[in-house]
Amino acid sequence: MTVTPDLTAPRLAGAELLRSAFRRHAAGVAVITARDGAGPVGFTATSLTSVSAEPPLLSFGIGTGSSSWPAVSAAEYVGVHLLGEHQEDLAATFARSGADRFAAPTVWREGPEGVPVLDGVLAWLVCRVVGRVPAGDHRVVLAEVVLGDPAGDGSPLLYHQGRYNGLRD
Repeated sequence: MTVTPDLTAPRLAGAELLRSAFRRHAAGVAVITARDGAGPVGFTATSLTSVSAEPPLLSFGIGTGSSSWPAVSAAEYVGVHLLGEHQEDLAATFARSGADRFAAPTVWREGPEGVPVLDGVLAWLVCRVVGRVPAGDHRVVLAEVVLGDPAGDGSPLLYHQGRYNGLRD
């Protein structure tokens, strides 16, 4: 069945149009971590994108008003963690403003280059930041993958229509 778009009532461009459209776009869920002088920081991201295989580059967006931005803005290395569908609570913790994201029950350790590495994820990567590009009230961070482990078990956690979901067969 083909659905014909309703061109008689388009919305003007703006934040609400963008949010409404992207609620319909399922995205994988990741947690980005970094370290600053005060300790580990991290946030939930659905903007993670593979950019290049040679060299291995990825990107993610972060709001300049985020509590994690000062650390990420100065970090030489960041951790990227792909979450499994069993980690909805972890995603919610890292998305919650004001939460102590690294307190129990979060299990983590200091990884290579001092990057906080979360346990139990589908995959984790340590990446060297190679650029921060201004993009409205955000920055797009470009990072080169240095090392990691893609051997976690499970299916990916997705974010769609304002909720966390798993894959359905």
